[in-house]
Amino acid sequence: MAERIFRTDNDYAVAAMRLVLGIVFFAHGAQKALAWFDGPGFDGTVDMFSQMGIGEPLAVLAIAAEFLGGLGLIVGLLARIAALGVMTNMLVAIILVHRQVGFFMNWAGKQAGEGFEFHLLAIAVAVGVLVKGAGAFSIDRVVAASFAPNHGVTPESRRTAHLRESGAH
Repeated sequence: MAERIFRTDNDYAVAAMRLVLGIVFFAHGAQKALAWFDGPGFDGTVDMFSQMGIGEPLAVLAIAAEFLGGLGLIVGLLARIAALGVMTNMLVAIILVHRQVGFFMNWAGKQAGEGFEFHLLAIAVAVGVLVKGAGAFSIDRVVAASFAPNHGVTPESRRTAHLRESGAH
């Protein structure tokens, strides 16, 4: 089970998706957890969620999914779990808040709130991380190598490394 959570390829595109998703959600989580970037902070966020009918335990999970999940995505630690947390937050946000407003963001300031297009993009990126793992430059990749015989060195990876070193790849 643990091997499945950590397993990932040395994929640079997935790493870029993971890193951007992590930065965005760390910033949003820092607003909720620490009141950074003009955010409401922990107590303000819990109060706001309570007004929407979401209890304190779920509010704390939502804050953790964004703040700790964002950090996990940035460094590539438990990236699949972090992506699942982000996806869950975005689905709940669409259902409880943003679907009533419509699809589009409120660029012109003419709507009663923000639409859900951002949330769909975040979900799509999170699905990519959930399916592919953390990608290159991740702690998950290092941990996954420890599960593999020969610490992740396979004949194929050895051959690829040799081709790169020789300039033939």
